[in-house]
Amino acid sequence: MLKFIFTTALVFSSLLSFGQTEIKTMFYNLLEFPEALPQNREAILKDILNEYNPDVFMICELQSQEGADLILNSSLNDEDSDFAAAPYFENQSSGADLQQLLFYRKNMFTLENTAIITTPVRDINRYDLKLSTLDGDTDPVIINTYVTHLKSSQGSANQTLRLEMVQEFTEDIESLDPNAFVLFAGDFNLYTSTEPAYGALLNPTNNVVMVDPIDTPGSWNNNEDFAGIHTQSTRISSSGFGAGAGGGLDDRFDFILMSQSMQTNPTLRYVEGTYKSFGNNANCYNNRIDAFECDGEFSLQLRSSLYNMSDHLPVVMSLETNKEIVILNTPVNEVATNFILKSTIVSEILEIETLGDTDITFSIYNTLGQKITETSNKNQTTTVINIAHLPQGVYYLTNNQSSTQTIKFLKTF
Repeated sequence: MLKFIFTTALVFSSLLSFGQTEIKTMFYNLLEFPEALPQNREAILKDILNEYNPDVFMICELQSQEGADLILNSSLNDEDSDFAAAPYFENQSSGADLQQLLFYRKNMFTLENTAIITTPVRDINRYDLKLSTLDGDTDPVIINTYVTHLKSSQGSANQTLRLEMVQEFTEDIESLDPNAFVLFAGDFNLYTSTEPAYGALLNPTNNVVMVDPIDTPGSWNNNEDFAGIHTQSTRISSSGFGAGAGGGLDDRFDFILMSQSMQTNPTLRYVEGTYKSFGNNANCYNNRIDAFECDGEFSLQLRSSLYNMSDHLPVVMSLETNKEIVILNTPVNEVATNFILKSTIVSEILEIETLGDTDITFSIYNTLGQKITETSNKNQTTTVINIAHLPQGVYYLTNNQSSTQTIKFLKTF
């Protein structure tokens, strides 16, 4: 296993006490976003997010930085700028080209660390979120959040790969406090609770004991007894979408697991009854999610959006805290990213043009997430970085003024 860690910091100019004690989380497989049909799905996603208003939004099947930007700017921040995105990095495991990512309400959390955990199939991405509380400096509340997409399909070989991926996660949590607050969310592609990967996740001997919030074991696949928790497929057929699965709702593939401490610890506790397959009215077995006969708590308008967005439904759940949440207000360093690369294909000199006289520190990372170099623009409008000595390949440019933007460039000979 390889693990690469990145640290970010935000400085804020003022604090605002806020009475909110509930934290809403959502995981969603976005189905080859943004390229899968229909076009302009960021607008559909906006409508879905507005129905739930998550504070932490976790996704998989993200294809590109451009897709991440669409979600951040058009789906989450279309009318305001409440959300930030964790840094985007290409998958480092095998040849898979789909990524995970996390978005968070930036006046409620700071992103303390991120890590990439490589596996035989796809990365597991770790994001350590610090909740903004009144006593955060002396008694911080950290949510170690992992987002994954386990190997798909039935068969013993695929079960083994899912288990091997999970074992990388359970190895990583060995380094945490046994009472840590941990979320493990993703498309698990599990068919039954007897599968080894599920057993490994809930193994009571793990350093951090994980639990399934709804504790509903069984054979979920093609079983109407579990119709209320199925998350795939929202569609009878994938015809016209160019991707995804059909067959109607008959699988529980998508999960948010939590550490056992979150069942009882008042500092951060699961709110009973809030875990849901979002959009599933429990009467849609083997049917498309927008069918008239699937009516109920979730409206037809929402279910139509879910049908068009993905072949998966989101899963959601809420947490609550007895801490006083403090809204972080007016971030000093969250300014517009008024800089551009003169070229994203370079051989010797990387030139960055900055608008205004803001002091910005730029960092370059390789595809392993290792920082290669760091330099300041010294309030100048043009920054020149000599990269002639770097090996040929893809690199990422980040800056200390925005935690949401990563620019990819290609170093050539």
